Amino acid sequence: MTTSGAHNKVNIIAEVGSVHDGSLGNALCLIRVAAECGADAVKFQTHIAAAETLPDAPCPPYFKGEPRYAYFERTGFSPEQWAQLKAECETVGIEFLSSPFSEEAVALLDKLGVARYKVPSGEITNIPLLDAVGRTGKPVLLSSGMSTWLELDEAVATIRAYHSRLALLQCTTQYPCPPERVGLNVLAEMRARYDLPVGLSDHTLTNEAAFAAVALGAAVIEKHLTFSRRMYGSDAPHSLEPAEFADLARGVRAVEAMLRSPVDKDAVNELATMKRTFEKSIVALVDIPVGSVLAADMLGMRKPGTGLPGRRFKEILGRRTTSPIAKGAMIREDDLTDA
Repeated sequence: MTTSGAHNKVNIIAEVGSVHDGSLGNALCLIRVAAECGADAVKFQTHIAAAETLPDAPCPPYFKGEPRYAYFERTGFSPEQWAQLKAECETVGIEFLSSPFSEEAVALLDKLGVARYKVPSGEITNIPLLDAVGRTGKPVLLSSGMSTWLELDEAVATIRAYHSRLALLQCTTQYPCPPERVGLNVLAEMRARYDLPVGLSDHTLTNEAAFAAVALGAAVIEKHLTFSRRMYGSDAPHSLEPAEFADLARGVRAVEAMLRSPVDKDAVNELATMKRTFEKSIVALVDIPVGSVLAADMLGMRKPGTGLPGRRFKEILGRRTTSPIAKGAMIREDDLTDA
């Protein structure tokens, strides 16, 4: 698991969720799209309706297209289909991830051989599920969207009772999430509170929050991916389309390059040519006879920067010339003596 956003490669997760709408073909295609866009992992959601939802469970406010139980039943995959999806990930070289929403889903994913688990925001208080995930011994991503600090404390302690391969994702459970609700401040607060890697599960419709999070040390960036925001379902309207996700991946890698490539402001030799071209030198504004005491009205600043630099302007005032200096000529140190 990535442990540092500043020096190691940021882990970019394409959250497909239920965008496939129960179509295995769509899911397979989305895996390929995620890989082409530059994601490191593609994440689904493993829903087993009878194991996680009562028949009369309400729909979320952002999607009321069909009853929740029926939606999970219709869009769920069989163990054989999940195995096919994982195999496709291996073929295209991208990590297969899926969030379990029940202990049965944890067992299904463990049998598939997933490398790590992503615990979704709504399961943070589900201690039996956290225990099931912890018992696998595999790395865990915890999404903090709906949890208070107390609830997150309990969730972290539950996983840490098994191991410490854990990362926390700041997440705002709002679809879409406005910029003022992203909570970038929580990244530093979580890192200080738990001494663990942190990341951002981003529900905004643009990429700025993700770039800012990487600059602040995020080790993981998760973002929803869809073919089109016009697709039916709970996730598509709040996801990035392929070109947008590709921009996300390119931007994250660019920010990484910035972070791992510090600039030495004293390494002026690298900029010597530019300094000579763009900076100015002290020049004579008038003909200055030999023996003159330099005054401010005799001098000005002109390109190029190959003579005495402007930062020495006040320093040479009051010095006496040892030779005549023609109007427009650069002032040289050899032309001056102390008055």
